[in-house]
Amino acid sequence: MTDQLPVQSELPVAPPIAHARFAIGDVVRHRLFDFRGVVFDVDPVFANSEEWYQSIPEDVRPAKDQPFYHLLAENAESSYVAYVSQQNLEGDAGEGPVEHPAIGDLFDRFVDGRYRLKYQHRH
Repeated sequence: MTDQLPVQSELPVAPPIAHARFAIGDVVRHRLFDFRGVVFDVDPVFANSEEWYQSIPEDVRPAKDQPFYHLLAENAESSYVAYVSQQNLEGDAGEGPVEHPAIGDLFDRFVDGRYRLKYQHRH
């Protein structure tokens, strides 16, 4: 009896390596919709519910194999938490601070175009 290695097509496929373009504390703007926010968490690939994903119109639905960002977001009408793919974000530090009411819970100040994480939240 001989031990055989699995055929190449039987091996599990690892997701492609995606590099996060933004970091916690960065100020970003959505490319398609009129809102901006502060990154407070990063998922290396999509990590939300399938129901949420399917609710995005198919013609603008992003690929899952890219970083997704949790944002303290704001627009002209309100403040909220958003979950946005990397392909739909661009840097926006030049527009100044974001006025989301939860910023003070995680960040201590806005310096050089980005928010500094409070000491007790750093790893």
